[in-house]
Amino acid sequence: MDKIFIALGANLPGSEGRPEATLRAALNLMPAFGIRVVRAAPFYRTPALSDYVQPDYVNSVAQIEAAEPPEALLRSLHRIEALFGRVRQDRWAPRVIDLDLLDYKGLVTPGRDGRSGVPGMAIALPHPGISGRSFVLVPLRDVAPGWRHPVSGESVERLIAGLAPEELARIRRAEG
Repeated sequence: MDKIFIALGANLPGSEGRPEATLRAALNLMPAFGIRVVRAAPFYRTPALSDYVQPDYVNSVAQIEAAEPPEALLRSLHRIEALFGRVRQDRWAPRVIDLDLLDYKGLVTPGRDGRSGVPGMAIALPHPGISGRSFVLVPLRDVAPGWRHPVSGESVERLIAGLAPEELARIRRAEG
């Protein structure tokens, strides 16, 4: 698949108000960074994956087009996060916005920590957590029902079917 997918998430209100408004505003701002949003999934709510007591997350996935290579694209996504007040702290801390590069045209890179090959790339592609997260897979299916994992070759449907029932029970469509 020659497409780029990003995940969007937020669980704290920001300058735009509710997390849903922040995520919509981020999608609307992307063209100013050379990122064209082709389509975006509906918003879903899921409980946070941490020991912190925090609000539920609002999540989505978007298919985008961008001329930048993966690392430059990720830097652009981080700049957008910063404009909405994202401060990187603890990995599982609540956040006003989170933009993750999930899949860049099927490219497979190990990242600096070797988790996921194109040697020397600083980011792991596809995103290492993509396969086991309902809050990524369900909206990914909405925008790309034919998507296949670049490493395993498994379809998004098969990955969803492999999730534990309690994982799937955690995700629900956001209202409004």
